[in-house]
Amino acid sequence: MSAPEFAIDVTGVTKRFGGKTVVNAIDLQVRRGEIYGFLGPNGSGKTTFIRMLCGLLTPDGGTGTCLGYDVRAEQAAIKRHVGYMTQKFSYYEDLSIRENLDFIARIYDVPDRAAAVQHSLERLGLANRSHQLAGQLSGGWKQRLALAACLIHSPQLLLLDEPTAGVDPKARRDFWDEIHQLAADGLTVLITTHYMDEAERCHRLAYLAYGNLLTRGTVADVVASAKLTTWVVTGENLRPVAEALRGLAGVEQVVAFGTTLHVSGRDAATLDAAVAAVRDARHEWTKARSGLEDVFISLMDTARDNFS
Repeated sequence: MSAPEFAIDVTGVTKRFGGKTVVNAIDLQVRRGEIYGFLGPNGSGKTTFIRMLCGLLTPDGGTGTCLGYDVRAEQAAIKRHVGYMTQKFSYYEDLSIRENLDFIARIYDVPDRAAAVQHSLERLGLANRSHQLAGQLSGGWKQRLALAACLIHSPQLLLLDEPTAGVDPKARRDFWDEIHQLAADGLTVLITTHYMDEAERCHRLAYLAYGNLLTRGTVADVVASAKLTTWVVTGENLRPVAEALRGLAGVEQVVAFGTTLHVSGRDAATLDAAVAAVRDARHEWTKARSGLEDVFISLMDTARDNFS
């Protein structure tokens, strides 16, 4: 039987804890070889959803498959073919890099374990540090070790939960270069992130807020579907301008970006009227294409917290 087109194909996936619905009837399809970004505020249900996909949690509702296996009935089979990188570094700090990888390879019963460990060390640039204790590594090197451990058993799907949090820009860029190479080789990646530049490197993305899926598609699709109009204000002493704009009809958000303000709203005509009432010659006012961050701030502002 040929592999299905979708590595992830689920409908109505739901999870409740007590009386709270933390994942609410999510539908998601991720194609094989795709990098799919999963975004949303803290507490939005992203990690819970990932744990249901990889067999660590059982959904309370919904159906579907991960790598062709039923997410409710074949969780053990899913675990064998998925690499899951958690938010928190979860390897043994008093073991060396090589010893950590060897331990993970033992868990997965990887054939020719020594060769597999050496290959992982070389692929992730860890060979020269193989005897260094994991606890002595910087954030970027811990990230490489975690990725190497996720790949040691040659998974078909990588689930990465905020993998670049707390690492420097160079380490983040190197990490993403590796992810794109893995995807080019056919590996599917579902990744959660709060960084907009990382979201823009995904083939497609979805935005989850307080358990609900609010939007999905390519970056262009997501920006277009928001129907957000944005004015950019440039000049000196922008704080009074921001204060004058906030609260006016049509103004949904006023956000400082360095020496500029982004003023956005969904009702273009009402927003333009608000801008006209405040606009002066001391500042430069231009309409600009709304960015991904403008869209996500707008979505967050309109979402209802399911714990409030």
